[in-house]
Amino acid sequence: MKSLLMDARGTQRRVWLSRCAMAAAGMLTLTLPALVNAADADTVHIDNFTFSPATLTVHAGARVTWTNRDDEPHTVTSSGSPRAFASGALDTGGSFAFTFDKPGTYPYYCAIHPHMTGVIVVK
Repeated sequence: MKSLLMDARGTQRRVWLSRCAMAAAGMLTLTLPALVNAADADTVHIDNFTFSPATLTVHAGARVTWTNRDDEPHTVTSSGSPRAFASGALDTGGSFAFTFDKPGTYPYYCAIHPHMTGVIVVK
């Protein structure tokens, strides 16, 4: 009789543990993409002579990083006067980061290829 009771409790415990494991796996499945995307949230890629995304909205205090994935050099140059930021030429694989402390709209362009433009919106 005692072993039947222990077997029932063991079975209940195994069922409970498997349900907890399934719940944890489900939560990880739901949150992992958000964590991966969060790492890219304040990143602009330079690829095929475009800034992507062309418009990025961030919170004040955010650090935005531009990475050049093109085979040509590019710059990240503020359109404002006075210039809020200017990267200089970024070769393939090069990156530039700037921290936006104040809310506002910050248009920028590539000084080498002026048709390349983008905007950082800081809230």
